[in-house]
Amino acid sequence: MTALHPAPPEVVEYAPGKLMDVHRPAGGEGPSPVVLLWHGRGPDERDVMRPLALAAAELGLLVLVPDWRSDEKDGGRAHLLASFEYARRHAAAHAGDPDRFVLAGWSLSGREAVALATHPDTPAELRPTAAVGIASSYERPAVTTGESPLAFLSAHPSPVPVRLVHGTRDELVPADRSRELSTALAARGSHHLLEPDSDHAGVILTEFDPAVARCVPAKADHAVRAGLATARVLADAARLA
Repeated sequence: MTALHPAPPEVVEYAPGKLMDVHRPAGGEGPSPVVLLWHGRGPDERDVMRPLALAAAELGLLVLVPDWRSDEKDGGRAHLLASFEYARRHAAAHAGDPDRFVLAGWSLSGREAVALATHPDTPAELRPTAAVGIASSYERPAVTTGESPLAFLSAHPSPVPVRLVHGTRDELVPADRSRELSTALAARGSHHLLEPDSDHAGVILTEFDPAVARCVPAKADHAVRAGLATARVLADAARLA
């Protein structure tokens, strides 16, 4: 089994100097379900998400992947919110269906995706129809909302479906972090956690290469299987609406 290698995506500017990859669905005539997919802590690493974005596009999704920088003074808040607003306002221009819109994030940004999708201050006309958190933790306050999504969802029902993915081999962020949020969601009637047999990088169809200190497209079977499973979670979440 080998990893998928994406074709070059269309690139747009969602804010001055900030780029976003647009992965169009294979054979889709539109409008297609939309996924806004945020990368992790590394600055401007939208390329890291390309294997997962391609796999999701193969399932019929329009996938938007922006660069953003967590090392900014605001923790990346402005970039995340600008990419979110761009995706919500312009999805239709990219042949996307704004009524089937998933906000998803990996690692650090998984917390941001879940927080923003479920927070009461998110305007109703912009709220995603579902959220997916991938290999993240949820107890700390999100930079987008200033609140802990775990604390909020332990006390309030989620306004949208939330799906979680976390590899059982993850040594960077223990799977217990997603299990905590899963338990909180289950107590209020919403629960779905996928735990593939893979690690932190594998769940996005990548593997960490120490030579370049970066995640690269996966070759290991466990990572390919896990990444493809995550793509199916994104597709299922996009069709929940």
